[in-house]
Amino acid sequence: MTFRLRDASASDIPAITDIYAQSVLHGTASYELTPPDAQEMLARFNAIRTKNYPYILAEDADGAVLGYAYASAFRTRPAYRWLVEDSIYLAPQAQGRGIGKALLGDLISRCTALGFRQMAAVVGGASPASVKVHAALGFEVVGRMKGTGFKHGQWLDTIFMQKSLGDGTTTFPDEAQYPGTLGP
Repeated sequence: MTFRLRDASASDIPAITDIYAQSVLHGTASYELTPPDAQEMLARFNAIRTKNYPYILAEDADGAVLGYAYASAFRTRPAYRWLVEDSIYLAPQAQGRGIGKALLGDLISRCTALGFRQMAAVVGGASPASVKVHAALGFEVVGRMKGTGFKHGQWLDTIFMQKSLGDGTTTFPDEAQYPGTLGP
């Protein structure tokens, strides 16, 4: 399957909403139980993009959206500003084809270029595929919380993974540059 990566835009929200709805209804990556509508997904998209976090997608040769990924704040308190959390969602037909790995790789590059120093993955449902993709790109398991969610008639664990970006913690960040300034 050939695909290309590009920045997501507001016009992609219907496809993004559909992909996320599939994940909410049939998967364990998200602990939401009811899929949000396109209006809510647009509000979430805008909240991420107005803070200059990357939001990207993969599309096939015909322009159909195969998956998307974005970085966002791990927590909102200012000392966390050097840490981002990644999120990746794929259409069912795109799973297992290297698209998630490509999206994550691009997201890592973009976040590193923006000056972030750490990336966290919060793997809902302890998804083996998600753990494998993250591990392949240098993430390490740093924790597991048992029974954090109840969905599809089962208790779900959450795995936390982490990867250093750029200089990581070996140097101090430049607080005069984004993300130190909390804006571009």
